[in-house]
Amino acid sequence: MFKHFIKLQWKSFFRSSSFGKSVALKIIMAFFGLYMLATLIMTGAGLYFILRKIFPDQSPMWTLSQYFVYWVLIELFLRYFMQKLPVMDIKPLLTTPIKKSAITHFILGKSALSFYNLLGIFFFVPFAVVLLIHDYPTLNVLLWLIGIFAAVLCINYVNFIINKSDKALIAIGTLLVGLYALDYFGIFEVKAFFGPIFHALYAYPIAVLAPITLALLTYYINFKFLRNKIFLDASLKSKTKEATASDLAWTKRFGDMGPFLQLDLKLIWRNKRTKAQVFISLLFVFYGLIFYTQDIYSTWYPMFAFLGIFMTGIFLSNFGQFIPAWDSTYYSMMMAQNIPLRKYLESKATLISVSVVAMFLLTIPYVYFGWEALAINFGSAIYNLGVNIPVILYFGSFNKKRIELDKSPLGNMQGTSATQFLIMLPVLVVPIIIFSIFNYLISLEVAVFVLSIMGIIGFAFKNYFLNRITEQYRKKKYGMIAGFKEKDN
Repeated sequence: MFKHFIKLQWKSFFRSSSFGKSVALKIIMAFFGLYMLATLIMTGAGLYFILRKIFPDQSPMWTLSQYFVYWVLIELFLRYFMQKLPVMDIKPLLTTPIKKSAITHFILGKSALSFYNLLGIFFFVPFAVVLLIHDYPTLNVLLWLIGIFAAVLCINYVNFIINKSDKALIAIGTLLVGLYALDYFGIFEVKAFFGPIFHALYAYPIAVLAPITLALLTYYINFKFLRNKIFLDASLKSKTKEATASDLAWTKRFGDMGPFLQLDLKLIWRNKRTKAQVFISLLFVFYGLIFYTQDIYSTWYPMFAFLGIFMTGIFLSNFGQFIPAWDSTYYSMMMAQNIPLRKYLESKATLISVSVVAMFLLTIPYVYFGWEALAINFGSAIYNLGVNIPVILYFGSFNKKRIELDKSPLGNMQGTSATQFLIMLPVLVVPIIIFSIFNYLISLEVAVFVLSIMGIIGFAFKNYFLNRITEQYRKKKYGMIAGFKEKDN
């Protein structure tokens, strides 16, 4: 029966009307996936020697075991955005004499072979091979590896249980940050507590039964849940429930822009892909720590300019580059109504402006590394507000690819075209070049002043730019509508 299911999936893939579309993009993604797997293999093989060098007095296996609790939590956190339950077109199968249990087993078994589970395999297998080369006990290493695979499957099936719960996501994120904070400030030795638990998988081979049991238990829970949900009139479709969130009545204060702002805020909060942009933007606030803490970058101010533009404009780039494709499912309906297109675009600009200001406020603590960091971030924020917002809205008029908001956000290239690559030149590269020229020819202060002045000039011509951008959207209106109607593009 499973062989029959696999044949159906194979035919469905190659007979899809969208199979021939974006072939180049699919090839690029395939090479990217192969590059990622090759990187994991090399990292896994070199991890033994890296840990030996950093912790010469500890066994690499013991060192790795201390960090396993963070790996589990990070996996769960990322899979919330990355992984979805693999579904198949089961409605035709429900009218045939095929057991629902067989369909359920196939769905869950297919998820066990997902790309995300392979990432762990391609990382830990090379590490285990190096352990065997260095005369670690064969039985212990092999059973440890089996235990790791069982843990990966357990994470895989736990993700299906918690995947629809935002509360679970917040709990996992809070637990992850909380444990790291307790360990970092010496309040509670997290690694010392969990290290022996995970090291037991290697030290005591019988302990492999624990992750195997948990994997089987989570599989059984998912099986019972899905088995009872497979019906002809509701085959694995997303659960629909009444929204209980705030009605966002405060957006009415923005006048004609209010309805559009309300629509954008609901769209962001109710869909995985847009919600992921918010979380990713907040996480990138800490991106500066990678560079500000390194002496080599302490006086390299063009790098500070890159950080300023990037951190204060991360939401501008991630969210703004797909305007108006976020609304592609109902864009044709909106364009058929008598709505003020300029107000629609102005609401997008307002939303992005708020994000830039918020991100700048979050980067203020970087003044700890010098007033230069704060000054450059301030000038970069002004530049983003006055220049990059009109630029990103203008390039949005070239977006013609549909976005399905219920698709997985990570590794999802849907809606991506050459526009998304070209837009990085004026948004990110140009301000850094301008800053670098004035920084090296005159001074840092003048470079920050120039960025700020350009942003202020952009503010002064805001209405002019929005009017021109609105005309551009009107010219591209029918082409965008036609593009957004094409699915799987």
